[in-house]
Amino acid sequence: MAILSDYEEAQQTPASPSSFSFNTALDPSNPLGFLDSALNFLSQESDASPLFKEFKKRIKAEEESKKAEEKGRAEKKRREEEKKGMRVPNKDNGLDMENHSWAQTLQEVTITVPVPPGTKSRDVVCEIKKKSLKVGLRGQSPILDGELFETIKVGDCIWNLEDQNTVSVLMTKCDRMNWWKCLLKGAPEIDVQKAEPEPSRLSDLDPETRSTVEKMMFDQKQEQLGLPTSKEIENESLLKQFMAQNPNFSDENQDINFFNMNMK
Repeated sequence: MAILSDYEEAQQTPASPSSFSFNTALDPSNPLGFLDSALNFLSQESDASPLFKEFKKRIKAEEESKKAEEKGRAEKKRREEEKKGMRVPNKDNGLDMENHSWAQTLQEVTITVPVPPGTKSRDVVCEIKKKSLKVGLRGQSPILDGELFETIKVGDCIWNLEDQNTVSVLMTKCDRMNWWKCLLKGAPEIDVQKAEPEPSRLSDLDPETRSTVEKMMFDQKQEQLGLPTSKEIENESLLKQFMAQNPNFSDENQDINFFNMNMK
């Protein structure tokens, strides 16, 4: 830990080299802090203060860059930890649970709930709301009851009883650009990077949705191969344009890295 004593003027005497003191201990884990302290001290008594200010500016940029890198590593570790608890989606991009199963496309979510043979429609309780869902049988505890992962369009949702032994629920997503990680919040999550739309149905999508699906598929493929995603490629292109317009900005690698990191 560096300990710095501010320089002090000798009592009632003009400034001289012996009138000031600078004490600091170099902390190996924070060399930039030592250098910053030294520059702070020197800049107050040097005719070259503009130069020292420039040095300090670069030190600050480097420190911010390091903080951004550490934050990025922490976020990556957090995502990896979350991913460990995720499940591989079923063939329909959902999950098969003990008392129900669910599937999804980018537009819709389908839920299948087995019920005792001979069940009548009047025995079924199915409450579909914008942010919640309850499915069960009258006089019994709900089979499903909770907050949905995302909001739905209630007017476009339907349910029906099939063969008197299966309740089927079809819900339309409000956000038709993203996969759901789970059906109800707090339930087991799937790894959405492994969700795959049916290629045969890709041509049936509207242009905007198709473009989004193709972009998601490209990004998933790139991440699996350890290659840049579409966003990273776009950022790299913007950086090259910036560098072409500002050639003097390329003098210091840390400045480039700092700029590039803040674009992500």
